[in-house]
Amino acid sequence: MKSARKRVTACGRILLSFLLVTCSTFLSAQTFTFTAIPDQDETRLTERFGRVATYLSQQLGTEVRYIPVKSYPAAVAAFRNDQVQLAWFGGLTGVQARNLVPGSEAIAQGAEDTAFKTYFIAHSSTGLKAGDAFPAAIAGKSFTFGSKGSTSGRLMPEFFVREHFKKAPEQIFSRVGFSGDHSRTIALVQSGAYDVGVLNYTVWDEELKLGKIDTSKVSVIWTTPTYPDYQWSIRGDVDSKWGAGFKQKVQKALLEMKDPKLLEAFPRSAFVPAQNSDYAPIEDTAVSLGIMDEIM
Repeated sequence: MKSARKRVTACGRILLSFLLVTCSTFLSAQTFTFTAIPDQDETRLTERFGRVATYLSQQLGTEVRYIPVKSYPAAVAAFRNDQVQLAWFGGLTGVQARNLVPGSEAIAQGAEDTAFKTYFIAHSSTGLKAGDAFPAAIAGKSFTFGSKGSTSGRLMPEFFVREHFKKAPEQIFSRVGFSGDHSRTIALVQSGAYDVGVLNYTVWDEELKLGKIDTSKVSVIWTTPTYPDYQWSIRGDVDSKWGAGFKQKVQKALLEMKDPKLLEAFPRSAFVPAQNSDYAPIEDTAVSLGIMDEIM
C-alpha cells in the first residue's frame, strides 16, 4: 500500500513538474505584439518599427512583433481587443485606449512629448507669413487637419482655433478636410489642394531635413503653445501572461533605448517615464470639445 502511495505521489510530482515546464514554455513562446498610430507613410513605419521589435525581443527574452494598422481608430481597437499589448499612441488615442482597457498604463514618453507642439502651415499663394500671434487671417481659407484621432493634427489645433474664433472650424473655413496623417497634410498644402494645414512639428522637421518640402510653396506660419503628446501605453494584464514584473521589464527596455537608429523611428532623442495623470489635460480638452469618445 505504501509503495502504491509513493508511486502516486511520484507521478503527481512528475505531472506537476510537467505542467510547470509546459506553462513556462507557453508563456515564453507567446508573441508580445505592439503597434503605433500610422502618423506617417506605412512602409517607412514598418521598416523602422521592425528594428524596434528586434531590440525589444533581445531585451525581453521573448518574441516581439510589430503589427502595422491602417488608422488611428484601428490602433485603439487592436489595443482594446488584445491584438497588441503595447502601443505607441498619440495623446488622445492613448487616453481613449486606456479608458477602454482597465489597468492599462502610460509607461514612457519621448523626451520631446512633455512639451509637444503643432505647426500651422500655409501655401505660399495665401500670402500668410510666420508670426508669434495666432494667425487670424486663416479665416475663410480651406483648411485640413490630419487624422480625426490625432492630438497634434486635430485635437489641440482645433482647441486653439475654437479658442480664438469662438466658433467651430466649419463656421470659420471655406472647406475643412482630414488628410489622415501628417505627411499627407504637408503634401496637400504644398500642392495647393488646401490653403492651410496643421501637423506634428517633428514630422515637418524630419521631412524638411530629408529635402521633401519645397519651402517656396509651403511654410510654417504659427507654432502652438506646448502640450503633452505621444506615449507608450501597455495593457494591465501583461504580467499575468508573461510573468510578474514583465511590465516593469518593458518599461526599462524602453527607457534604456539609446541607439539613435532606433530612436529615429519616432523620432525622439530619448524616452522618459510617463504616467496616466500626465495626460489629464488631453482628456479634459477632448471632453470639452466633445470628441473624447469619437473613435471613427
